[in-house]
Amino acid sequence: MHTRRAIALVPFLAGALAAQQSFTLEQVTSAPFPSDLVASATGGKVAWQLNARGVRNLWVAAPRDYRGRQITSYTEDDGQEINHVQWTPDARSVVYVRGGDFEMGRENPNPRSDPAGVEQDIWIAPADGGASRKIAEGHSPAISPKGDRVAFIQKDQVWMAPLDGAEKPVQAVHARGKAQSLRWSPDGTKLAFVSSRSDHSFIGVFEPAAKTLRYLDPGVDRDSNPTWAPDSHQIAFVRIPATHEVFGPQRTAQPWSIRVADVTTGEGREVWRAQEGRGSMFHGIAAENQLLWIGDRIVFPWEKTGWLHLYSLPVGGGAAVELTPGDFEVEDVTLRRNTGEIVFSSNQGDIDRRHLWRVAIDHPGPIRVSSGQGLEWSPVVTSDLGDIAYLHSDFREPGRAAIVSPTVSKDLAPETIPADFPDAQLVPPQPVMISAADGVQIHAQLFLPRNLSAGERRPAVVFFHGGSRRQMLLGWHYMYYYNNAYAMNQYLASQGFIVLSVNYRSGIGYGLDFREALNYGARGASEFNDVLGAGLYLRNRADVDPARIGVWGGSYGGYLTALALARASDLFAAGVDFHGVHDWNVVIGNFDSIYNPQKQQEAARIAFESSPMASVKTWRSPVLLIHGDDDRNVPFSETVTLAAALRKQGVQFDELIFPDEVHDFLLYRHWVEAYRAAEEFLRRKLGR
Repeated sequence: MHTRRAIALVPFLAGALAAQQSFTLEQVTSAPFPSDLVASATGGKVAWQLNARGVRNLWVAAPRDYRGRQITSYTEDDGQEINHVQWTPDARSVVYVRGGDFEMGRENPNPRSDPAGVEQDIWIAPADGGASRKIAEGHSPAISPKGDRVAFIQKDQVWMAPLDGAEKPVQAVHARGKAQSLRWSPDGTKLAFVSSRSDHSFIGVFEPAAKTLRYLDPGVDRDSNPTWAPDSHQIAFVRIPATHEVFGPQRTAQPWSIRVADVTTGEGREVWRAQEGRGSMFHGIAAENQLLWIGDRIVFPWEKTGWLHLYSLPVGGGAAVELTPGDFEVEDVTLRRNTGEIVFSSNQGDIDRRHLWRVAIDHPGPIRVSSGQGLEWSPVVTSDLGDIAYLHSDFREPGRAAIVSPTVSKDLAPETIPADFPDAQLVPPQPVMISAADGVQIHAQLFLPRNLSAGERRPAVVFFHGGSRRQMLLGWHYMYYYNNAYAMNQYLASQGFIVLSVNYRSGIGYGLDFREALNYGARGASEFNDVLGAGLYLRNRADVDPARIGVWGGSYGGYLTALALARASDLFAAGVDFHGVHDWNVVIGNFDSIYNPQKQQEAARIAFESSPMASVKTWRSPVLLIHGDDDRNVPFSETVTLAAALRKQGVQFDELIFPDEVHDFLLYRHWVEAYRAAEEFLRRKLGR
């Protein structure tokens, strides 16, 4: 009797256990997201931003205990971002910008529809506590090494203000073009900047004491990334030939170069030029500047081998030395001044993760700093101490700030992770390879529900990231948008869906040829081969119900979602399209003011044929459309136009529209609302 009774209880107990192991969408998105990690020039301090459910604040930590402390006191999910975080030279305060459009540089977004409006302002916060003080309206602050004033940009012009607030801000430079990339000389006497002038750009040097402005070595090309010599007498910069290419793959170009100019005379000389072929097209690293001038050498990125690596060049001339050989990509890069080394993140030996490495500036041979099943990124070096602070995560625990040194290795603010965060209930994404319809091998991550039984067939969902210059990883992502997407994929798996996250061609992490895939996007939509391959991979799995395969994604992932439904509704039964691209000819113009479909008719024809709108007549599967109507990346008209076409032919669609919201939703509550609507829609259409 007891045995039979126990057997009878098994289904009940299994159901109860599954219920205990479930978690809410709010729980899995509750952990604060860290970003903007910066180190002080002295004192070994670090600062970073935490976005906790849309409430953004700055934290600091100092030796030797490195215990994190919050130094600002914002309390609302108000959609006002914090960015451009930096220490004052004496490490007593942190300067930052709050509000504004940090990606597109357009009017200040107001996602709460505040009738009073919003501003973009520069603030200073004492590191030891106390109220923040507004310095000026503007962005892109650059603090003088002397610590007396800050240069910044307001309405495309260079302004200055004293750090102590004793005087009002004043416009320092009145010049044509748009000022960008402010860089003080090491001695604090001069300010370099980029003057962008549509089809070309110059490097300008302003001397406040003399009130003079000089443009260095001007030409017809695009000059950028001014980097001062240690003695403040010269500037190195990147020169990219001013050519215009239609949106699409660019594996080669007119070779870019590195030049050095004398700031007194303005005369310049070429110290290095990329070779023809691979690497002739400039592609940058994730760093404040693309050039590092260290002693008598310049360190720079180059794709000569088809992989983004670091090279070192003698300023006086000579051959460039490859510092990071191998089949991997270098990403975050910083300088460790106390040892003269470069510290960087890469996917060396672990292609779907990130780890930290260090290398000397004059010879190859990276040395591993971190390893394992986690991800590490955004390293910074703590001034003269040489300790390395960084951000890290794994498949369970989301991103957080940490420090590693000979005497300490710890998270800086572990208490910020909520007590009910469901880390123990998350599933490890499995790395898988799938074959695209044209045979290309594609990396992906598979999320399997914990309670999947042998012989059971579940609904499945394919996820496509945005970008497309992105890569989903085997853990919590280092970008806010994709951190949220990872949370959503984990939530879908917890609700019984099998989830396949696809790193389709034209993404990063797998080399130049993969990123610059032939005929991708508006030049032929070759990624659709990866879409089909993902759907067929799931349809052929024994644990997937082939009649219940869905698809979701945002931005470029929304494009591929719409393309999947427009061209293959027989394979994909439903989809969720977040602010997707539906007609390339509209979206290209949003990023490229020169593009004119009427004057480039052949390119426009291919672009339209590569768009979901070209195949909308074969679209049959239901879709949920989600979009903010202040989107500056993908115009809201893309969803308006698609909805009209779907309505005309009787395709069922739901919609969730956020007035005054931008592309990467600024309000946390909008992410939760959108993801809840997406999960409910997929559950209704696919079952679970």
